[in-house]
Amino acid sequence: MSTLSPGLRPPPVRPAAVAVAPEPRAARFRLSPAERDVLWLYLLTRISLWITAHFARWLFPAQSGVRETAPVLAPFQRWDANHYLHIARDGYFPAGAGPWTSGWDNREAFFPGYPFLLRAVHTVVPDWTAAGLLISSAAGAVAVLALARIARAYLPEEGAGHRTVVLFLLSPCAVFLAAGYTEALFLAFALPAWLAAMKHRWALAAVLTTLGTAVRVSGLFLAAAIGLLFLLSVRGGGGRRTWRSAGWTLLPALPPAAYSWYLHAHTGDWMAWKHAQERGWYRTFHTPWEAWANTWTGAFGGTQSTGYAFMFQAELAAMLVGLALVALLVRRRRWPEAVYVALSLWALGTSYWYTSVPRATLLWWPLWIGLAALSLRRPWFRTVYLCVAAPVTTLVALTFLTGRWAG
Repeated sequence: MSTLSPGLRPPPVRPAAVAVAPEPRAARFRLSPAERDVLWLYLLTRISLWITAHFARWLFPAQSGVRETAPVLAPFQRWDANHYLHIARDGYFPAGAGPWTSGWDNREAFFPGYPFLLRAVHTVVPDWTAAGLLISSAAGAVAVLALARIARAYLPEEGAGHRTVVLFLLSPCAVFLAAGYTEALFLAFALPAWLAAMKHRWALAAVLTTLGTAVRVSGLFLAAAIGLLFLLSVRGGGGRRTWRSAGWTLLPALPPAAYSWYLHAHTGDWMAWKHAQERGWYRTFHTPWEAWANTWTGAFGGTQSTGYAFMFQAELAAMLVGLALVALLVRRRRWPEAVYVALSLWALGTSYWYTSVPRATLLWWPLWIGLAALSLRRPWFRTVYLCVAAPVTTLVALTFLTGRWAG
């Protein structure tokens, strides 16, 4: 067993590459008892969130003194979920509207993969919110199964997959996996893609990563990590046969390129999605130290209301977690994983101030595997984690479900 990392220990592999022995075809789709337990755990956490949402409608109404609650699914239709709904229902530029229109909502900032799927599911599920919840629920189930399998490939301990999924589903921002957001769908592509790359199934990894880049720009970070994993596998003895798969590593660039072409055709701007983020979410480029200083001022400088200040404090904490994770991955020479997380941090940490870093932690699967490894070797850590995570997760879920997330 490799001694590269007690927190992210890979399985026995060829030098400089992660590889897992191919499974029989039938075994790829057969669920083990442990994986069925993971799905039961996932279902129970979904039920707990739905119960929380139900009571939140009664206990925390938008206005005091109201005598009727909001619709059953209303707590989940918040912020970005509305952007995706509008895109799926009306398109990107309805009735000739666009960035040139006063009060424009900058919807082109969001990649088309999720809205396209939402519109397709809506043809079967008439309610838009229900359609989004169905996508997230199904995608989340795929994601947790893939996460459990990746964890078992990295960690030798029995129950490693189950432990990783427990920590992941009780993470502070886990509510976003259940809402009409892209995190669950992206992970449903990204985690199986990583699992395929670990097994050197480059074509499958490329196709799944391509689907991921249609959903989020984070897919490009995943493509870079898988590309590096490919190069390391060649260096580790893949030879000419492995080089024949090199072309697959370019496939994930197609959706962003096609989307940029589409936006250019309508706006004359090849980077319209990036400029929409700058207009709507302060994602203009700033140096990392400027972004940190601006976020710190928002968190502790008394310039924001207490709700927004709390959000900025969460952004700072998540950034510190990400930096520590990258440092650990570099120290343990987990280069592909380090590239993936580092690119995410660079994208999030070079805006005017930090936005959505806590949500991004859901996408950092090395974090949850590393925490699971620590809890397996230090049993006290699991208790500490659950005691801290449970109230924070509940608080974040309530702030989102009651419409108080953004301040």
